[in-house]
Amino acid sequence: MLTLTQALYDRIVGHARADHPDEACGVVAGPAGTDRPERFIPMLNAARSPTFYEFDSQDLLKLYREMDDRDEEPVIVYHSHTATEAYPSRTDVTYANEPGAHYVLVSTADADGAGDFQFRSYRIVDGVITEEEVKVVTAY
Repeated sequence: MLTLTQALYDRIVGHARADHPDEACGVVAGPAGTDRPERFIPMLNAARSPTFYEFDSQDLLKLYREMDDRDEEPVIVYHSHTATEAYPSRTDVTYANEPGAHYVLVSTADADGAGDFQFRSYRIVDGVITEEEVKVVTAY
């Protein structure tokens, strides 16, 4: 189960809506070993695409060095789908290289009337997708 604060939920959703019609992407880091998302880190979608996201390799390297210096790890890796449901694509599964992370997908298809808004979380390990419950709390 993914547990996150209302504030983090709102920031992820806000980023997804702000970048629509392009896919948004980012990370929420937390203290290593805690599975507690704390630090919201919106990233630039280097692909600038409504159907694909890609972290800029230099930004990603900088982020991982920063997390290492702060004894953090990526607790949530998120991105949006702008015209489809919030379910990992084959490409998403291929790029899922953090077995301990929660992969959050936000569908902003509702912004175009193409579908309902969705906020869903998955574990993706060795190509296997497992949806998990999302619990939004006021504070930890």
